[in-house]
Amino acid sequence: MNTLGKQAEEQAAQFLTQKGYRILERNFPSVFGELDIIARHKDTLVFVEVKQRASQAFGGPMAAVTQAKQLKIARTAASYIKTRAPKFDKIRFDVICIVADEITHLENAFFPPRSILL
Repeated sequence: MNTLGKQAEEQAAQFLTQKGYRILERNFPSVFGELDIIARHKDTLVFVEVKQRASQAFGGPMAAVTQAKQLKIARTAASYIKTRAPKFDKIRFDVICIVADEITHLENAFFPPRSILL
């Protein structure tokens, strides 16, 4: 990962912590890909994808979270749940977009097929 990516993830983790989230893992790897941030917010397990862009051109950061990327995130989340977090009833997929120094937190940014998570 490049230095800008690491900085964006650090910025996102600090942002989430300030909002009351507890960071459980960062850069969790699996055969399907990597989860940027895994956090707990109240009784919900939250998988957070962090995207940073210099501008909103070409759809901005959220445009980079394609359907294929969402499936990779969901499969990696399923791997995490099976090995480390079977006790959560609620899960959520968020995206944090960083453009310049502006952070946008999109809660429930996408909903992967439930069959992947079972």
